Amino acid sequence: MTPEKEAEYEAALQVALDAGAKVLAEGGSAMDAIKAAIIPMEDSALFNAGKGAVFTWDGTNELDSSIMDGRDRSAGAVAGVKTVKNPILLADTVRTQSEHVMLMGAGAEAFAAEKGFAVTPPEYFATPARREALERMKAEPLSALDVDHKFGTVGAVALDQNGNLAAGTSTGGMTGKRWGRVGDAPVIGAGTYADNRACAVSATGWGEYFLRVGVAHEICARLRMEREEKRGAIEWEASRAVNEANPGNITYTHVRSINLPSQSAQDAADDVMDDVASLGGDGGVILVTPEGHAIFSFNTSGMYRGRATSEGVREVAIFGGEDQASATPDH
Repeated sequence: MTPEKEAEYEAALQVALDAGAKVLAEGGSAMDAIKAAIIPMEDSALFNAGKGAVFTWDGTNELDSSIMDGRDRSAGAVAGVKTVKNPILLADTVRTQSEHVMLMGAGAEAFAAEKGFAVTPPEYFATPARREALERMKAEPLSALDVDHKFGTVGAVALDQNGNLAAGTSTGGMTGKRWGRVGDAPVIGAGTYADNRACAVSATGWGEYFLRVGVAHEICARLRMEREEKRGAIEWEASRAVNEANPGNITYTHVRSINLPSQSAQDAADDVMDDVASLGGDGGVILVTPEGHAIFSFNTSGMYRGRATSEGVREVAIFGGEDQASATPDH
């Protein structure tokens, strides 16, 4: 990582961050914000998504993407598409204009054409650096991790002014992938998950391990269960106090909302990433909670990331320890 290359990545991250933050600042939805953030990263040759995606063993670029709305848990995903410039938009179209959640390969491309997506030629996605990585992999006994050094998957999570969450992820997969291999990025619950009751998560890393752990859903499930347990405990204590003061009465109380501290989200993310590491996998996640806690967790030396909040936090980072300790936005 040269200083020049680092500056280039940070600038690209800032463009994506600003695009998503602008949507939220203007009162837009979390869904629109994550699409606004992901599209410029798909359009940048720096990342492994859209233009600049890695090559398969056969020398093609196969793209995967998924998106999820925390309001109703509607979701859309595509896998193995080769002719769609912005797979995140196709994934969202699957969500909104089909009865399905995931489409793949030629079928997904036929659906895209039916919905008016332009056919993007293969040469648009190809870059010399990605082709060279495949050639090195074939010439030497190297793995995808040896030639990539980083995963490059892009994703975004958001909380809007109406309290709605959303998540999206897009990737070209792993260099030299074969036999139609699909990782976690397009799989709802593994690479992407959003639920207004818990959190929104987007993951990047060694997909096989994220699939086995069900990383995105696992983090949200832990937070949802913690929230429910605390709600139940508060309701029980409240009803007990009322009944003790008024013997013979039976009173039930209902607590509508429970706020969890940022540490709850951090612990859930860290624990799940530790589980991934225990199996031999690596990578990271970004997540946001209904309270607005903006959290990340990774078990690698770094993860390209950025976060923007309505409190004025604007930061991008690459390596570990570069961020502020926490960020708790209004949106």
